[in-house]
Amino acid sequence: MSDLTIGDTAPDFTLPTHEGKEITLSALKGQKVVIFFYPKDDTPGCTKEACGFSEALPAFNKLNTAVIGISKDNIKKHQKFAEKYDLKFPLASDEDLDTCEKYGAWKEKSMYGKTFLGIERSTFLIDEDGKIAALWRKVKVPGHVEAVQAEIQDKAEAA
Repeated sequence: MSDLTIGDTAPDFTLPTHEGKEITLSALKGQKVVIFFYPKDDTPGCTKEACGFSEALPAFNKLNTAVIGISKDNIKKHQKFAEKYDLKFPLASDEDLDTCEKYGAWKEKSMYGKTFLGIERSTFLIDEDGKIAALWRKVKVPGHVEAVQAEIQDKAEAA
């Protein structure tokens, strides 16, 4: 369980991606990074969120911002998901949940009166210096990608 807040150094990670490579957060210093944690590949909410980020990728690129999706699904599932929806950013696999726990995205959840552990839909904006610039917990998918984009735009205009 992690209580990360704005201004904290983002926990570094190296994770395998569906592209057959590893991605390391610290290697992306010098650009902004959106990291979104999502529960499961190819489910309605996660698909809508991932497709939203993929469609907005050109706008994020113009803002010097990389996008990474992270779930505990394995690489094979990520590959199928990315292929099916033509996702244009890396999907990282955190099967041991180390990164999810560092970011506080692995939580006790409840549904239909039952409690269980799972990934809470969470998004982090990391600045060029590796610090958390904004964060969203318990994300609701509709309008979320636009909210993240607006936050980056506002910060760019304020700089």
